[in-house]
Amino acid sequence: MDTRTVATLASDLAGIALFHRTDASLILAAIGGCEVLQLPAGTVLFKAGEINHNVYIPLSGSMVVHLDAKMSAEATISIAVGECVGELSAIDGKPTSGSVLAQTAARVLKIPQDIFWNQLMTLPGVAASFMGLLSERVRRTTAQALKAQAEQIELKHLRKELSLARQLQSSMLPAQGPMFAGRQDVEVCGFMEPASHVGGDLFDAFFVREHQLFFCIGDVSGHGIASALFMARAVGLLRILATNCNEPDVLLKELNERLCVNNDTNLFLTMFCGFLDIETWQLDYSNGGHCPPILLSGGQVEDLPIPKGPLIGAFPGARFLRMTRALGINDVLCCYTDGVTEAQNTEDEEFSEVRCRHLLGQAADLPLQAVIDGVRRQVAEFTGTEVLDDDFTMLALKRTA
Repeated sequence: MDTRTVATLASDLAGIALFHRTDASLILAAIGGCEVLQLPAGTVLFKAGEINHNVYIPLSGSMVVHLDAKMSAEATISIAVGECVGELSAIDGKPTSGSVLAQTAARVLKIPQDIFWNQLMTLPGVAASFMGLLSERVRRTTAQALKAQAEQIELKHLRKELSLARQLQSSMLPAQGPMFAGRQDVEVCGFMEPASHVGGDLFDAFFVREHQLFFCIGDVSGHGIASALFMARAVGLLRILATNCNEPDVLLKELNERLCVNNDTNLFLTMFCGFLDIETWQLDYSNGGHCPPILLSGGQVEDLPIPKGPLIGAFPGARFLRMTRALGINDVLCCYTDGVTEAQNTEDEEFSEVRCRHLLGQAADLPLQAVIDGVRRQVAEFTGTEVLDDDFTMLALKRTA
């Protein structure tokens, strides 16, 4: 870009919400080689069904997305200056779902997807702003879809965005079912079924050292794409923190501090996490507002004693406590989210911790996959439906040697 173009672009960036948290010099350095398109009125930026490898940001003018093949005026969504266009197809590599048209003369910043994801999104504040903007777009699209009612084409566009968010969420979590196949000393199994297209629950388990297993389960407030993105951020931070820290209370404290930063959506999560030493079978664990896991040990079924702990992402400076427990041979620890125990039947009665403990006690000798499947089946029978009102998530661990 020449000096005049850079100066003009710097002025444009000041009004773009995606970049308002980030130093303008960093943005300019990242997009210095990007092209600014000059679009006459009536120009089609791209058509539905095309393969797209760029993210576009309107800098001036009026632009719309046409959601039908005929590009009718009734099936359009306005694109405000500073919004992103084309980021969905740039993420999943699938053809674009709509056609984008310049209604008036417009200037558009064209950013190749590798620059957008590998350079811009790594700058401080950009990812958080992107999460807020994408969440706001989903809310706006939802309102337009409800207003249209009979016209399902807007809902189809919304479902694409939600489906993409679900794909992003699923890619952040471990594969569901038994984990660490081939190990003879420990059995681990996880399961998560979202109530909507995109859930806010999470679970994870991985070895941070040869003999030390980290695991966690959590529940993000709310549902939808904002909760899913907040969850993805939490999972990414957890994997970094757990690798460099083996104290669960310190880990939750650091996670809380980082999630409190730029949390404009006011989301938070509950979480139980622990480090299990496979050599000594000592379990060190901490808790942030999550429901207590159920421990099956020596024929007894009881809640694992836990510190209640503050919500994570809500209050900077919060502190967490650590507790320790030794696991015996064949001990089972069943972690869950409240979507399991608070599932209601037609009389508004909850499935409850009592039913859950009773059911787990009867299934103590079964493989963990069968245990979790049994709980899910009993919840469906209790509620009288397979449709969930809240996300259903369980993570179970068993010492087998």
